Amino acid sequence: MQGEIVSAGTLLDADGRLREPGWARQPVFDTNLEQAATGLLGRWRVKRWDYYGIWTPKLFASATLADLGYAGLAFFYVVDLVNRRCVEHTVTRMLGRGVTLPRNSDAGDATYDDGKTRVAFRVFPGKRRLDVTDLMFDEGRGLRINVELDCPAAHESVVVATPIGGGGFYYNRKLNSLPARGSIAWGSRRVRVTPNVAVGQLDWGRGVWPYRSHWLWASATGFLIGGRKFGLNLGAGFSDSGSEMENAIFVQGRLHKLGVVHFDFEPEDYRRPWYFADDDGRVDLELQPTVERVARTNFGIVRSDVHQVFGRYSGHVVTDDGETIDIDDLAGFAEEHHARW
Repeated sequence: MQGEIVSAGTLLDADGRLREPGWARQPVFDTNLEQAATGLLGRWRVKRWDYYGIWTPKLFASATLADLGYAGLAFFYVVDLVNRRCVEHTVTRMLGRGVTLPRNSDAGDATYDDGKTRVAFRVFPGKRRLDVTDLMFDEGRGLRINVELDCPAAHESVVVATPIGGGGFYYNRKLNSLPARGSIAWGSRRVRVTPNVAVGQLDWGRGVWPYRSHWLWASATGFLIGGRKFGLNLGAGFSDSGSEMENAIFVQGRLHKLGVVHFDFEPEDYRRPWYFADDDGRVDLELQPTVERVARTNFGIVRSDVHQVFGRYSGHVVTDDGETIDIDDLAGFAEEHHARW
C-alpha cells in the first residue's frame, strides 16, 4: 500500500518541491505556496481552486472559485437530473483580481464579489457554509445557493501530495458525503436541501502544473440502503507514479484507501457506459450516463476541454475490513479533462 503521511509540516521545502509525497486522511500540511511562486512566471504556474458540489434527488449544483495565476474564475453550473439539462456561467478576472482563496483547506474563507456575482465559502467548527448569488446565471434568470455542510473534524478525507513532471506538484483534498441543508434557487425554481437526502462534496486543489495536462476523475456520493453515508472518489492521469493516488471509498465518514483503479470508457461517445476496476478485486463498478456536460474554454494559448457525464453507479466495492458493499443506482459523475494552462 502507498505511504500514508501522519506527521505535520510544510508542504514544500526551501526549493519549492514536495517535502513528503504521499497521502493522508486529514490535511496535515501547511500549504506554503510562497516557496513555489517565485517571480511573475512562477506565480502564473501556481493553480488554486475550491470546488463544491451539492447533490439533491433532482439536481446537482456546483460552485467554484479558482485562481490560475493569469486569471481568476468564478464558475457555476446546475445539472437538472430529471429533465437532463445543464446550465453554467463563468466570470473571468485577469490576474485573479477579486478572487480570495484560503491558504489551507481547514480554515479561512474563499470570496469574490463584483456586485452581480457574490461568492463566500466559509469554514466554521464542524461545518462549511456556501453562499452564492449570480444574477447573470442562465441568461439573467439567476442562481442562489445557500447551503450548510456538516463537516465534523473526525470526518476523513483523501489528501494527496503528488509530484508532477518538470518539478511541479499537485496537492489535493477530496471531502465527500457531507450532509447538506439549505436551499438552491435557479430562476423560478427553488429546491429545498435536506440532510436526509442531500449531500455535498469538496475538491480543494493547489499545485504547480505543466503547460499541458490531462486527468480523469470519478465521484459518487449519497446514502446506502439502511441510511449509511457513502462516497467514492477515483482519479488518474496526473501523477508521475501510482504511489500517491486519490482513489478511495468513504463509509460513514471513514476513509478506505484503494490502489490503482482503471477507467474504461469511449472518448468517441462519452454517453456510453463507463467501467471501473482495480487490480486487487476491490472495485467493480459501472456508470450509466444520462447527462453529458461539455465545457470548452479557448483563450489562444490557454485552453480547456472537459467532458463530464452524470448518471448512476452500480456494482460493488470492498472496504479495508473486507466488507463487500453493493452499489445500486447511486448518483455520481465521471469526467475527462484536457488542459493547456
